[in-house]
Amino acid sequence: MTVLKIHEVGPGVSVQDMGRSGYLDLGLSRGGAADTTALAEVAALLQQPIGAALEMAGYGGRFEATSPLRIALSGAPMRASIDGDPVSWHASHRLNAQSILEITSVTQGVYGYLGIGGGIATKPVLGGQGAHLTAGLGRALQSGDTLPLAPDRGSVTGLALSPKPRWDAGTIRVLPSLQTELFSEEQRRRFETTTLTRDTRGNRMGVRLLPQGEGFGLSAGGTILSEVITPGDIQIPGDGAPYILLAECQTTGGYPRIGTVIPADLPRVAQAGAGTKLRFQFVTRDEALAIETAHRKDLANLPRATYPLIRDPADIADLLSYTLISGVTAGEDI
Repeated sequence: MTVLKIHEVGPGVSVQDMGRSGYLDLGLSRGGAADTTALAEVAALLQQPIGAALEMAGYGGRFEATSPLRIALSGAPMRASIDGDPVSWHASHRLNAQSILEITSVTQGVYGYLGIGGGIATKPVLGGQGAHLTAGLGRALQSGDTLPLAPDRGSVTGLALSPKPRWDAGTIRVLPSLQTELFSEEQRRRFETTTLTRDTRGNRMGVRLLPQGEGFGLSAGGTILSEVITPGDIQIPGDGAPYILLAECQTTGGYPRIGTVIPADLPRVAQAGAGTKLRFQFVTRDEALAIETAHRKDLANLPRATYPLIRDPADIADLLSYTLISGVTAGEDI
């Protein structure tokens, strides 16, 4: 069996998939990739169904294959090379046996992803391969680990994608939550007009945001009972700084929720690095459904959105506008 040897690895690298469903009543949240769009992207680059990939938080590591294999890189852009030669991000490549893939620091965003042709062959637990670090299902990868890989029936490499940027956050669309109406009209208005900054505190459970000026909160004496919460919920704890729940959030909570980030925008929250600016905009249920429908259609079309990393000159209409050589010679020195 082909395996991926892990010679060196960052502290936030783990196997992640689309998560587990059906365990909320047991206190287990969905988990899975922080940026599920990136899982769809690496699958499209490899022209295979969406499965598990390596999620790398801020830093990757050094990897070696025991047999030739295909890889795809997507999510937050990171510096990557094969045997010392830089390779493109948001693209698929061939990794020869004993070649070293090195993925270092992120240049934008938070989470980068490494997909493998054929997929990762670790044994599912409760119907999923992803490590749920908060619940203690699986663990982060360590130097010296080896990952079993499934047989690869594909052969295509050298494909690229132009993903929609989601590293600068911008305006995040939210739905009203169960407690939205408990906040005053002034609080809700200010929530939509305030620019917030992603705090340094954040992980796969959630991220904290710092408001400009005073924070948010219910009027004195306003409390709620603990109830079911889900990824995307925006809790307002006692300090008034909004906290957005992510993939590994707890399943119940008692902080009031001023809104819930729609699923299509949640990867943008997860990929917002410390210091990134965010704004919020309330949308209606119908608007959210339309956005989600369009998002799912975009994901389904990703395999058809790939293009050759090296273009055929015959397909370049403005070929003469490119500088094809870096110098000229009179010919006498040849």
